[in-house]
Amino acid sequence: MLEGIEFLNKEFFWLLLLLPLAILWYVLKHKKQTAELKMSSVKGFKIAQSWLPKLKHGLFVLRLLALALLITALARPRTSDESTKTKTTRGIDIVMAIDVSASMLAKDLLPSRLEALKKVAAEFIQGRPNDRIGIVEYAGESYTKTPITSDKAIVLRSLEDIKYNNIIDGGTAIGMGLATSVNRIKDSKAKSKVIILLTDGVNNSGFIDPKIASELALEYGIKVYTIGIGTNGMALSPVNINPNGSFQYGRVQVQIDEDLLKEIADLTGGKYFRATNNKKLVEIYDEINKLEKTEIEEIKFTTYQEKYRPLVLLAALFLLLELLLRSTVFRSFV
Repeated sequence: MLEGIEFLNKEFFWLLLLLPLAILWYVLKHKKQTAELKMSSVKGFKIAQSWLPKLKHGLFVLRLLALALLITALARPRTSDESTKTKTTRGIDIVMAIDVSASMLAKDLLPSRLEALKKVAAEFIQGRPNDRIGIVEYAGESYTKTPITSDKAIVLRSLEDIKYNNIIDGGTAIGMGLATSVNRIKDSKAKSKVIILLTDGVNNSGFIDPKIASELALEYGIKVYTIGIGTNGMALSPVNINPNGSFQYGRVQVQIDEDLLKEIADLTGGKYFRATNNKKLVEIYDEINKLEKTEIEEIKFTTYQEKYRPLVLLAALFLLLELLLRSTVFRSFV
């Protein structure tokens, strides 16, 4: 019954100590509240039993109940309903630059580098509901898959649609991928602008030098996190295309230009990571998620409902009932 009720002025409950004193006073004094007539004998009188004198103590009970209710009302019982509203005070715009060259079909990450990346990236996107995210694909060339948007459903669908195709020229144009990402995010009004650039190779294509693209990112205040994906040593990778269009796989030496990726990250204030397996890739995106936190302001609204009014009304009812009974039924006995 009292669940969810708080008392604002609990100190008034000390007044409840008056109730035992009132009961003690009533016990000591109640005999003097009725008239007494001493007679040597009542043999000549007819004795009649009445229940009214026995019920007269109920008047005192009503008064005690009224007093207890008034004290409880003074303690200000109330319930509270708390609601919260969040406001993003520091939004982040993120562009994910994804290498979609044929080498991303290598099976050193399961089921392939590209599919492992898509799964982890989807979880990363879902974990950032307050940020805008875009996707850039690159191989020998680069293009925008999805402009930065707050609609995560669109971003997730675009991510799911990413697959290797021969439309983009072969090779790995890291500079092109980074430059396209910078172009996508440079005019953003967000407090923080981030590019997550992932590749599994070396820069061997494109007409934009990665270092120039890095300096461009620095000029626009864009932080670049770089990820080199691929195991150490040899990996089962596509080496040829069969007549039916399927890939022929062979053991290929993994080559990642880690020095370049570290230089890009250091210049722009980001960080370089190496994902050698599925677990490490998950840990990398978790770490980036922690490093780039969106500041959220939580505003709490509390609605109070005062509960003392019913207690006061009930106390008044008890006092009125006592007065009524005292003036009518118990008028001759009290």
